[in-house]
Parts: sequence; structure tokens; C-alpha cells
Amino acid sequence: MTTTHRVRYLPVYLAEGASLYFPDPRQERGFDGLIAVGGDLTPERMLYAYRMGIFPWYSEGTDIMWWSPDPRAIIEMTAAHCSRSLQRRLRRGDFQFTIDRAFAEVMDGCADRDEGTWILPEMAESYQTLHRLGHAHSFEAWHGSRLVGGLYGVQLGGLFAAESMFHRATDASKAVLVVALTTLREAVRLFDVQFETEHLASMGACELERTEYIQRLNAAVDLRIAFPKEPVVPSHR
Repeated sequence: MTTTHRVRYLPVYLAEGASLYFPDPRQERGFDGLIAVGGDLTPERMLYAYRMGIFPWYSEGTDIMWWSPDPRAIIEMTAAHCSRSLQRRLRRGDFQFTIDRAFAEVMDGCADRDEGTWILPEMAESYQTLHRLGHAHSFEAWHGSRLVGGLYGVQLGGLFAAESMFHRATDASKAVLVVALTTLREAVRLFDVQFETEHLASMGACELERTEYIQRLNAAVDLRIAFPKEPVVPSHR
């Protein structure tokens, strides 16, 4: 009887300033989707990574780590779940919503966590550069003049890769996620949330095998879309 061994590849090391390269993320790796270590956070490398289904995630004091987890969590554009209590809050107008009005402030809110954060200063600078170039966007939830929730992510064609969200008022992050999904329903084909959590699962997140994710990613990233400028709040009767 013969035994088939599954080949697992080690992450590659990227020197700072190295040419744009990542190994094929569909090659199975033995470190929970860790594809590469090192490199830099230039806009060119960041966009190249997202186009391949790879994103940076690391802690202070370590090299940059590039990931492509398997399975990969997404939210189908027609499958977002909005609870009855959240529907009531949206109908009452408890929050007001904007797009790209406070990108840096949303990142600050996402980074403000008691347990620490992976949104290090160089990370924030990199995503803010992508924002200035038109490749990263934020959705904001306000109560009066106070920013109470938000999310930000990277957009390439029909891909929106949601990176992080925060809330300073009950249901604000859920509300801004529902508004983001509603606003992007006609423009975006793949809404990526990276990892499925209990919170995201309650909002409609599901998991795809990485091969299927890459197939859907390849079909989405080259689409020509106009990113919406105004939010769309769902109306529930």
C-alpha cells in the first residue's frame, strides 16, 4: 500500500525593497496560511498582495507577516443578517452614516483596543496612503457629531476586503457593516472578512475553501466599478 504525502511549503522570506513577489497561496503551507515574512508596506506591494488573496497581519516587534488563510471568511452580498432590534434602530435613525469622511479616525478607533492592536503606525500610514490613492475606503456611523462606529477596507475592482471595525455605541459596528453591505451590493462581487468570528457569523459570514476564494477573487478584481460616494441605509418594513 502506498501512502500519499501532502506537500507543505515553508513561508518565503522577502527582503525589504525586494521585487514584487508572493508564492502561489494555493500551495498548502504548514503555518495556518502564513505565506511570506518580510518585505515592506508600499502601495505597490499591498495592492499586489490583495490581488493574490494575501494580506499583512503582525504584531509590534516582529517582521511583516503575509497571510492567506484557508478557509477564508466572506459575507455574501445578499446574505447579510440584520436583527429586528437593529432594524428598529436603523428605522429610528439612531445613527447617521457617511463614506470616506473620517478614514484616519476610523483607523484610530479600530486600533484602540484594550488587548492591543496589529494596526501599528506603519500599518496605519500604509492604509492611509491607499486611501489617498482611492484604493481604501471607510464607512462611518455617527451619533450627532460623535463618531460612534466604523469600518475600513481595501477595494480592488469588485473586491472589498474589510480589515477592521469598531464601535463606541451599542450596535454601531453592526449597523455600519449592514450599511456597507447594502451600499456595495450592486458594485462589489466579493466582500472579504478574512476570518469567521462568532460576531461576523451572526451577521451572515460564511467560509470558503481557499481555492474557491481565489477563483472568485480572480473574477472580481478586474471589474471596473465606481465606488459609491453616498451610503445606502436598508429600509425594513
